[in-house]
Amino acid sequence: MKNKKIAIICFIILFLGAFCGKSIWDSYQKEEKKQIKIAVFAYKKSDIFLSDIIENMERAGHDYEEENGISIQIDILDAKENQSEQDRQLDKCLQLDYDVFCVNLVDRTTASVVVDKTEAEGIPLIFFNREPVEQDIEKGNNVYYIGADAKGSAVLQGKMIADLYAEDPNALDLDGDGTVEYVMMEGQMGHQDAIIRTEWSIKTMRNAGVPLKAVESGVANFERSQGAALMEQWLEKGDEIELVICNNDDMALGAVDAIEKMGIAEEIKIVGIDGTEEGIKAVEAGKMYGTVICNSEQQGEAMFRLAASLALTGEPDESLKLTNERYIRAELDQLVSQ
Repeated sequence: MKNKKIAIICFIILFLGAFCGKSIWDSYQKEEKKQIKIAVFAYKKSDIFLSDIIENMERAGHDYEEENGISIQIDILDAKENQSEQDRQLDKCLQLDYDVFCVNLVDRTTASVVVDKTEAEGIPLIFFNREPVEQDIEKGNNVYYIGADAKGSAVLQGKMIADLYAEDPNALDLDGDGTVEYVMMEGQMGHQDAIIRTEWSIKTMRNAGVPLKAVESGVANFERSQGAALMEQWLEKGDEIELVICNNDDMALGAVDAIEKMGIAEEIKIVGIDGTEEGIKAVEAGKMYGTVICNSEQQGEAMFRLAASLALTGEPDESLKLTNERYIRAELDQLVSQ
């Protein structure tokens, strides 16, 4: 009987110790999470659509801070298109006690190295805007991707042109020769979204029966100034151009700038992708025919919510809609000039 009593007492002591230990740990965890530190790595902060995503993330963080009383620190690091610089930034931040890394890669082929480094330090990783291959996403235990579906946005871009042609062929075939002469402005060489957007916008139009004839194509690195220079070069050659297809809105706006500068009166149709504020204004003003809205606001808010949840619980917020447990895809919409 005496031994039995001793055993019971020992069990109670162990139970209370474990319970108290858990309470102390829970209190510690809560105390530790009075601040969330997020490092955001941008391939080039001056990229308009990218800056929109980051600004929306920061806005969501500010609102969360006010509502929940948890200090939010979001530090933006600009690699300025230099992968070596981004590597240095990543290595430095690995030593600075960040809760989450959000990475917009300069070179998406380096994703595997980034995953290895963050996994070794136990830091959750969110890639955004520039999508690594699936094998790299699945390589880590806590690795995610947020962005618009490149194929989906390209299909919508192609569809808006196909719908216009079906409604009124003469709105595109300005010279009435039975073909639509087009030029293609591509983003960066090797950029996955640029490759997919170029391929699927054309494929969608051809599949819908639009009689396309390629006149020129060139890389403008997603930049307005380069888009303007490229468009001006094409116009000066005197080629017939009836349609300008651009991988993003900034290059499309560059095409608008060139046409306005050269005083071109023809109704050349210009289409972009992203749905930036300036792009939407240009569509509404009739300067661009259309754009695909990739919802930078939704992407920025989702990135903050995912990062905050990973920092606080180690798991994604259950209210976030994840595809294949790793991906958050922005909703797409299209806007065309009326």
